[in-house]
Amino acid sequence: MVLALNLGFPRIGLKRELKKALESYWKGEMPHEALIAAGKELRLRHWKMQTEAGISFVPTNDFSFYDHILDAACLFGCIPERYDLNDPDLYFSMARGNQKNGRDVIAMEMTKWFDTNYHYIVPELKKGQTFKLSTDKIFTETKEAMDAGFKPCPVLIGPVSFLMLAKKADDFGACRCTLIPNLVTVYAEICNKLLAMGIDWIQLDEPCLALDLEPEYVQAYKDAYKQLKDAVPKINIFVPTYFEGLRDNLDLAFSLPVQAIGVDIVRAPDQLDACIKKAKETGIFPVFGIVDGRNVWKNDLSASLSKLEKAKAVLGDGFGVSGSCSLLHTPIDLDVETKIDPEIKNWMAYSKQKLTEIATLAQGAWHGRETIKEALQASDKAAASRKTSKRIHNDDVQRRMASITPAMSKRKNPFNVRRKVQQADLKLPSFPTTTIGSFPQTPDIRNARSAFKKGEIDDKAYLAAMKKEIEHVVRYQEEADLDVLVHGEPERNDMVEYFGEQLNGYIFSSNGWVQSYGSRYVKPPIIFGDISRSRPMTVEWSKYAQSLTKRPMKGMLTGPITILCWSFVRDDQPREKTAKQIALAIRDEVVDLEKAGIKVIQIDEPALREGLPLRDADRDAYLKWSVDAFRISASGVEDSTQIHTHMCYADFNDIIESIGALDADVISIETSRSQMELLGAFGTYKYPNEIGPGVYDIHSPRVPSVEEMVNLLEKATKVLPADLIWVNPDCGLKTRGWPETKAALENMVKAAKEMRSKHKASNAA
Repeated sequence: MVLALNLGFPRIGLKRELKKALESYWKGEMPHEALIAAGKELRLRHWKMQTEAGISFVPTNDFSFYDHILDAACLFGCIPERYDLNDPDLYFSMARGNQKNGRDVIAMEMTKWFDTNYHYIVPELKKGQTFKLSTDKIFTETKEAMDAGFKPCPVLIGPVSFLMLAKKADDFGACRCTLIPNLVTVYAEICNKLLAMGIDWIQLDEPCLALDLEPEYVQAYKDAYKQLKDAVPKINIFVPTYFEGLRDNLDLAFSLPVQAIGVDIVRAPDQLDACIKKAKETGIFPVFGIVDGRNVWKNDLSASLSKLEKAKAVLGDGFGVSGSCSLLHTPIDLDVETKIDPEIKNWMAYSKQKLTEIATLAQGAWHGRETIKEALQASDKAAASRKTSKRIHNDDVQRRMASITPAMSKRKNPFNVRRKVQQADLKLPSFPTTTIGSFPQTPDIRNARSAFKKGEIDDKAYLAAMKKEIEHVVRYQEEADLDVLVHGEPERNDMVEYFGEQLNGYIFSSNGWVQSYGSRYVKPPIIFGDISRSRPMTVEWSKYAQSLTKRPMKGMLTGPITILCWSFVRDDQPREKTAKQIALAIRDEVVDLEKAGIKVIQIDEPALREGLPLRDADRDAYLKWSVDAFRISASGVEDSTQIHTHMCYADFNDIIESIGALDADVISIETSRSQMELLGAFGTYKYPNEIGPGVYDIHSPRVPSVEEMVNLLEKATKVLPADLIWVNPDCGLKTRGWPETKAALENMVKAAKEMRSKHKASNAA
C-alpha cells in the first residue's frame, strides 16, 4: 500500500491553549498537574484529527511543552552542571533561566532551527560527556496514544543530528562523533523499551543529512545506524530528511541499515528521480515529502500525483507520502478563518487541510486518479484561479523594480566619514545606551489595540491610548538616563504583521499562529501579490515621540529580509524579487522618517542568517541579493542619519563578511546567552562599524546584576575597540513585565556608566 504519513504536528492548540496554560503555570496560577492535563488534552485532540484525515500512523513525542531538542537533551541526561537536578522546575529553568527561591541560573543558549523561524534550545556537551536514559516522556506519550486506540510511531531527533546541533564546551577537546557509541546505547535502550510495548517502528529525524557533511560525520552516520541496528535488529527505523535535498549524501542515506528514508520533494523537487532509483536498488521504503510543511498554499494535487505516479511505475505501491517536514511550521486549521478573502482562502491550506492532501495523494497514488477525481478537479480549479488572478501583479511595482540602479544600494560616503558627522550631531557618550525597540505590552495596551480593531473604540480614543503609552515610555527612558530612546511600539502587534497590515500585496489571518519558541507564537502575514507602500507606516508615531524629548529618538522598522522570512511568502516567483519589492517600500519609509526629523533609524534584520541556504554552494547568491535588499532600504538618507540594524540568535561566523557589507552604522546582536562567544566572529573579521553586544537576555525573566553586565562588556572590549561598543539588551522588551524591565535597564545603565568611568581612567593613564 501507499502510506499516508505525517512527520509531526503543531503543539500549540487551535486557540493557543498551550501558550495560555504555560504562562498561567509560570505565573503560579496553574498547578503542575493541570499543565500536564492540558498537554494530554491537546495530544489526544491532534491524534484524532490526524487519524480522521486518513494518516496511517500518528507521530508521538512530537509534542513539547517548550522545545523537542530540549526534550531530547533531558531524555539523554544531557543536563549542564549549573542546573540543580532537584529543581522541581528543572526543565523550564534550562529553557528560561531561574531567579526564584534563592536560585540564579541563566538559560541555555537558543538558536534558529535550520532556516526556519523556530528556535531550539542548544544542548551543551561537556568534556567527558556521557548519556543515560533519564526521562519517560517518549514512552508515556506513546502509551497514551495506544490506550486511546491510535497507531503510534514515536518521533525522536536522530543521534547524529542531535550531536551536530549541540555545542561543545570550551574544554571539550574532541570531535562530537566520539560520543556516538555511548549515545547510541541510549537509543538502543529506548528502542528495546518501545519494542516491549508493542511498537516496531520509530522515526529518527536526521535533517543534518541535508547539510554539507565533513568526512567524520559521514562516518558517524554509518557507525551510529550500524550500532543501533546490531543492538536492536527487530526495530524498524524511519529516517526523514528535510529542508533541503540529499545531493551528495544520497548514497550515504540509502546505504544506512534502516527500513525507510524520507525526502523533501518541495524544497528539492529535482531529487525525486534519483531517490526513486536508489529506493529500487536498495529496497528501502521511500517517503516522499510532497506537501509543503512550511507554507500555507494549497497543494497542486494533479502535479504532485504525476510525480507520485512516476514513483509507482518503478516501485509499485511500496512508498509513502508525507509533508515535506513537520507541520510545526504551519497554522492548525484554515476552516476557522472567517475573515480571509474567499478567493485567496481558496488558494490556501493549513495543517488540517495538509493532512487531507497527504491522505488524498496517497489514495490517488495507490488506487488511481479516478478515486480522487473530485479532489483533483477542485485543486485544478484553485491552481488556475491563482495563476490568472489580476490581484497578484501590479504594473507600478514592476516598473519600479525595473528602475533599480546600483547607486540605490550605496550610502553617499563611507562609514568613517558618516561617523564623524553623526558624532557631531548626536553628541553621544562612550558606551551609549539604547534598547532594541519594543517595551512591555501590558494588558491595557493589548485591550486598546484589540478594541480599536473590533470597532469598539474610535480613532480618537485609540490615538489617545497609544500616545499616553508612548509618553509613559519616553518619560521612563529619560528617568532611566538612556541615551538613544525609542517610542516603545505600543501600536504594534508583531514586528512583521504590523508592517504587512500596511503594505499592498498582503492578507492576514485571525488564527494563523505558529510557534517561534516556548510560549512565543507569531501570526505571520501572507504575501499573495506584488508589494508596495501606499502611505507612511511609522512616521507619525516616531515624530510624536521625538516631540516629547530632546534626546535622539530611534525610528523602528523591520528589514526586507525579515519581513520576507517571517511571512508566508508567495511561491510563484523568486524570493529575491519579493525581497526587493519590500526593500523599496521600506526605503520610502526610511526617507520619510528622516524628513520628519528622526536622526537614528533601526532596520531590524534578525532573519538574515535564518534565510541562509543550508548548502554552501547556494549561499553566495542569497547573500548578494539579501544584502542588496537591505542596502536599498537603508541608503536613501544623508550621512548624518545613523542607520542601525539588529540580529539575534544566530551563528554569525559564516555570514560575517555579508554583515559587514550591510554597512549599517551600528549593529546590535544577541550575545548574553552565549556569554559573548558570538562576538568572536566580529573580532576576527575586525568589524569596522559600531556594535551593541546584548548584555542581558530578554527571553528570560531573570534580572542580571550590574557586575554581570560589566563582566560581559569587559569581555566585549577584549574583542572590539571600546569606542565602538554600544550597550543594549539582546532583543526587544515586548514580552517582559515592567518590574523586571525597569530593574534590568537600571542595572544596564549603571553598567554603561561604570564602563565609561573605567575606560576614561584607563585612557587617561
